[in-house]
Amino acid sequence: MPRPRRSPRPVPPSALPATEPPASVAETRRQLERLGRRARKALGQHFLVRPDVAERIAQLAAIAPHEAVVEIGPGLGALTASLVTRSPQLWLVELDADFASLLRERYASAAHVEVVQADACAVDWTSFPPTSAPLVVTGNLPYNVATPLLARLLAAGPRIARIVVMLQREVAERLRARPGEPAYSALSVLTQATASVHKGFRVSPAAFLPAPKVESEVVVLYPQQAQEIRNCGFAPLRAVVRAAFAQRRKQLRNSLASVAANPEAWLAAAGIEPQRRAETLSLAEFAALAEALPAFAHHA
Repeated sequence: MPRPRRSPRPVPPSALPATEPPASVAETRRQLERLGRRARKALGQHFLVRPDVAERIAQLAAIAPHEAVVEIGPGLGALTASLVTRSPQLWLVELDADFASLLRERYASAAHVEVVQADACAVDWTSFPPTSAPLVVTGNLPYNVATPLLARLLAAGPRIARIVVMLQREVAERLRARPGEPAYSALSVLTQATASVHKGFRVSPAAFLPAPKVESEVVVLYPQQAQEIRNCGFAPLRAVVRAAFAQRRKQLRNSLASVAANPEAWLAAAGIEPQRRAETLSLAEFAALAEALPAFAHHA
């Protein structure tokens, strides 16, 4: 991916310049017209037109003076306007060339802001951005890439202090779902294995242009390895969870046959009844299965 030419120079928040956000539907339309653009459905573009929502996201991010910030998919910069006065170092990662150019022009005189035209799903978050400061990652994530993007961010480990993002409400509910709840899924287990998940606030479709057909929700994730998986590791856990939920309506002795030569013996070794289903298992129980897997896997 393209690299910034330089690291943004830290600036005291009190010295940061104010900027003019697209503060309404009319202003957002005017900016798009000036660019000769419409929202691109293929990129999942829905532009935030409520500055009060942007301000709430920035407040929830709770950016400290020693932290650096990355905004993913800033678009026309509605959220950026609330971040730029709070962030000593701010990177804007924007895939769309038109919007990246607009943001570069708008913040040309802001030494602490760097615009990077790149696909956030292709960024190596273990090394980007080039700073040793703790990172706060935020943004209005496109619905069509939110899940794989979150996985990449969480894989970066402790260099990311927290992730404050807007998602489709259904995805947000899956992230924090518990065993037995309808939204509980492989995404729930694997996310909770690598982060603590906290509800922020819901956002109406009317806050966007064009309005999506679903509600959104802002969530806060604190990347951290759950104690339950410290003895098994993430890779074995992922293999077990994906196999179990691939056929979630089947009993575990059947759904896990693709992973183990003798599922019933494996389940017994982990202390789990073979007739149970994936949606009833806790993270600790999935971890117990992952820890016992080497003795029962097909390749053993």
